[in-house]
Amino acid sequence: MIRPLTMVLSLVVFVRIVSNPVSNVFQKVLTRRGAGALFVILMTHLMLGAVCWPVVVRNGLRVPVGFWVDMGVVAVLTVAGNALLVQAVRLTDLSVLGPVNAYKSIISLVPGMVLLGEVPGVIGLLGMGLIVGGSYFIVDKRVSGPGRNVFVRFFTERGVQYRFGAMALAATEAVFLKRALLASSPLLTFACWAVMGLFVAGVVVPILMRGGMEREWKLAVGNVRTYLWLATTVGLMQLCTIVVLAGFQVGYALALFQTSTLISVFLGWRVFREGNIGERVVGSVVMVAGAVLIVVGR
Repeated sequence: MIRPLTMVLSLVVFVRIVSNPVSNVFQKVLTRRGAGALFVILMTHLMLGAVCWPVVVRNGLRVPVGFWVDMGVVAVLTVAGNALLVQAVRLTDLSVLGPVNAYKSIISLVPGMVLLGEVPGVIGLLGMGLIVGGSYFIVDKRVSGPGRNVFVRFFTERGVQYRFGAMALAATEAVFLKRALLASSPLLTFACWAVMGLFVAGVVVPILMRGGMEREWKLAVGNVRTYLWLATTVGLMQLCTIVVLAGFQVGYALALFQTSTLISVFLGWRVFREGNIGERVVGSVVMVAGAVLIVVGR
């Protein structure tokens, strides 16, 4: 019994690791073709919601009201966070945004430090230092310019700021998602995530985009296949994340998730011909090591 469970866990973690950076590739491709970040989120949830709607209709009445409240908060945070993420992908190289994911480990420590006065131990502090230090290698020094601090360049880059915003919303979303899981199953939680995200995006996106919707729909017609691939990879990523949150050892899984950083760097170089790849690989390895230290050292 143990071996099949281990194999399933390994497969779930592997799919999660690969699907995350691959979905970023499709997001970047679509935005390069002129798609708006908000419309990309709407189309993603439209495709996933259409598939998941029967699951919600069949099982939605079996869960308590509190589940729907939590999922409502999750839906709002998901749409907002993913909109920031797509903007970040549009503005910044994947080989930069991938390593930035390591900062999730630092962000997860902040609530305990601020609210409970919990100071990380030596291993945690070492991990934080590695993450910050690794950031030095992923910034394009030529863009930074002589005499300009590399770290100032990194933290003031608009795409990186959007990514930090998306991570903060995702960290809050995870709390409500975990609570919703306690009252439901991973499949129903995923289905509600897709459908309720569609409701939120369906209301918000047309209001914010106003007259741009007609152009977006015309553009979408010529990119249906890319949108389908995006919806598939995002769906796999979210479903695997929910399965991990439902019962596996989350801390160690989150540490493994950090290896997707290296895939992001590779895809940025291979698909979009991003430069400075050697230093970014070094920086990614250092930052991943720091993230793993923080998670394992708790």
